[in-house]
Amino acid sequence: MSRIVCLPGDGVGAEVAAEALRVLERLPVEVEVDERLFGGAAIDAVGDPLPEATLEACRGARAVLLGAVGGPRWDGAAVRPEAGLIRLRGELDVYANLRPAVGPGIDLLVVRELVGGLYFGRRGVLADGTVFDTCEYHPSQVERIARRAFEAARARRRHVTSVDKANVLDTSRLWRRVVDDVARDYPDVEVRHALVDSAAMQLVTSPHEFDVVLTENTFGDILSDIAAAVTGGLGLAASASLGDGGPGIFEPVHGSAPDIAGTGTANPAAMLRSLALLLEHGLARPDLAAALDAAVEDALRSAPTPDLGGEATTVEFGDAVLAALAVSTAAVST
Repeated sequence: MSRIVCLPGDGVGAEVAAEALRVLERLPVEVEVDERLFGGAAIDAVGDPLPEATLEACRGARAVLLGAVGGPRWDGAAVRPEAGLIRLRGELDVYANLRPAVGPGIDLLVVRELVGGLYFGRRGVLADGTVFDTCEYHPSQVERIARRAFEAARARRRHVTSVDKANVLDTSRLWRRVVDDVARDYPDVEVRHALVDSAAMQLVTSPHEFDVVLTENTFGDILSDIAAAVTGGLGLAASASLGDGGPGIFEPVHGSAPDIAGTGTANPAAMLRSLALLLEHGLARPDLAAALDAAVEDALRSAPTPDLGGEATTVEFGDAVLAALAVSTAAVST
């Protein structure tokens, strides 16, 4: 039996995670769910956004399903919920963040390096009060994420757009050199380089021209949100963070949405799509992943939540997904 650690986190995280677990319980997979404290909820309970017990549980799991972290109540605090998320990514070495963005005429995949760059570089305060964050990359970090992107492209339309800022940054010049080196091993995949400001504009004006977008941590954070915006918004966007071994982290791109937390109106589509990615990459059940993705699409039409102009509650959206899955009539086969 596979053990799944669930980290509901903060805000609407617990609400959308509950719908994902409800769907998971109805699917023909043998899993044990272990729910743990994380993020702001963990700070409130034990003073640490990533308690050691939570980290150890994640290390021993088949996959980690994460709701959301953060909120205004922890803004300006000495310890922030997001610090737990950054640390968890580093501890599990989930360096490859996959963020699909699909819409009418658009089907692209952002492959974002997740454990390097500004978020993990040296930082501090100088004697004169200057604060600094350092963007750092080793060639091996660039190589392994580049290979992930080229392998993904081989299974898609065989085109990689590598995004950097090589006209200004030394790390980007390294990035471009390593990507070109890796590209020699993939002669069947076309690669082009794009500066991040130009790529951002093209994602807005011509998103249909992209297949796989490969980029570093900070640029990927921004560009994946742009890709989500042009294909329906953050409320629909899922992600998978994968390493070379051990558990992956599967989470919606949206935040904790404290303004609607507790109202029962949060859209769980992104969380359910993240569960589909878990089924595909964590449990090796692409058939169930495809069935769940299709059920979410059906529910988006039949039971839209208020953010989509409808009136369905979070639970009613989950009910619609379960109805579309039709597990009671074995529409999802074992």
